[in-house]
Amino acid sequence: MFSSTFDAVTVSPTFLQVQGSRENQLATKTSELAGLRFSIILTARWESEVERDLERKDELRVELDELRYQYSEKIDEIAMHFGVQSAMDAKEEVERTIAIPLDMDLHIEPREDGSYHI
Repeated sequence: MFSSTFDAVTVSPTFLQVQGSRENQLATKTSELAGLRFSIILTARWESEVERDLERKDELRVELDELRYQYSEKIDEIAMHFGVQSAMDAKEEVERTIAIPLDMDLHIEPREDGSYHI
């Protein structure tokens, strides 16, 4: 006979399913955060490379501001749903792992219709 007792909640299939679901949800939110981080880095690189087209540079700055706002909001969302420590862990993981190689060619070229092509 066991000398300690188990809490029925911690070993029930429903608890394990909910716990797995929370982990999946956190992974999804972390993935969304990673996508935003990638977009921020890419947009910042484009913005720094635009030299002559000041209108395009301004558009990229506005887009960059919006992406940074969304990134901050996503961190807040993770904190509200999963706790502050989970949000900080997700942020640190994303910032440690998401990068664009400096030697990658990311030049943007204007199209005839005024839009841009990578």
